[in-house]
Amino acid sequence: MTSTPIDISEESGVRYLHFGSEWVQGAMRIRRPVDLELAYTREMMAGLLMHEGWNAGPAWPARILLVGLGAGSLTKFCYWKLPHAQVTVVEINPAVWAMARQYFKLPPDDARLHVEIADGVEFMRQDAGIYDYILVDGYDKNAKVGLLDSEPFYQSCRERLSERGILSANMFGRSRKYEPSLKRLGNAFEHRAMAFPSCDSGNVVAFAAKGDPIEASIADLRMRATALKAATGLDLRPTVTRLEQANTLPGGVLKL
Repeated sequence: MTSTPIDISEESGVRYLHFGSEWVQGAMRIRRPVDLELAYTREMMAGLLMHEGWNAGPAWPARILLVGLGAGSLTKFCYWKLPHAQVTVVEINPAVWAMARQYFKLPPDDARLHVEIADGVEFMRQDAGIYDYILVDGYDKNAKVGLLDSEPFYQSCRERLSERGILSANMFGRSRKYEPSLKRLGNAFEHRAMAFPSCDSGNVVAFAAKGDPIEASIADLRMRATALKAATGLDLRPTVTRLEQANTLPGGVLKL
């Protein structure tokens, strides 16, 4: 069990989680507790734009794994806004889970939600589950990620993905030197990895995929983002615009 101090702060209607430092580990707008308050958390859900018909049958993703709970923002979004999905969360610190339950409206475990108190690296080595979407967002009080940013860990993630599987990883703290992390991710995923342009906060969100190649034009992404906004309230249209303006998609097509 870790002894990392956990602090709560509030400002302008937003509640923040800290691990004994100034780094924000999670946030919740008190009047809209299921919304994704931080830009990078919204961007981590952009995998929903990469498969056509994410909200049609058979619904995708059916099984979601989150490594790192924080304030529970991504967990709550997946649980409440993707009601077809089974959600598993791995969190190393039981005190973080307790804080998320008490202060950030994390729902209790039930038939669709399970929080496992475990080390994410060890969990991925031992788990036999298969997931459609894996989201990696685990940091310590110094915004360090440790072995969650290692090629063996990413390889374990790839082994746990379904044939339509996508991984997203928050590369906060590595925004200026995220290329080595992206290289490790790419090596583990047979070079099927890409990083989105940095958010205003400095976070870089990277994606990797397994199975058939993914191709989506800017028009496709924008259409899917509009549908996602209507269905869940999550607005990824600004992300699509940033991708287009940054010229990161050759020929205007996302390929992964």
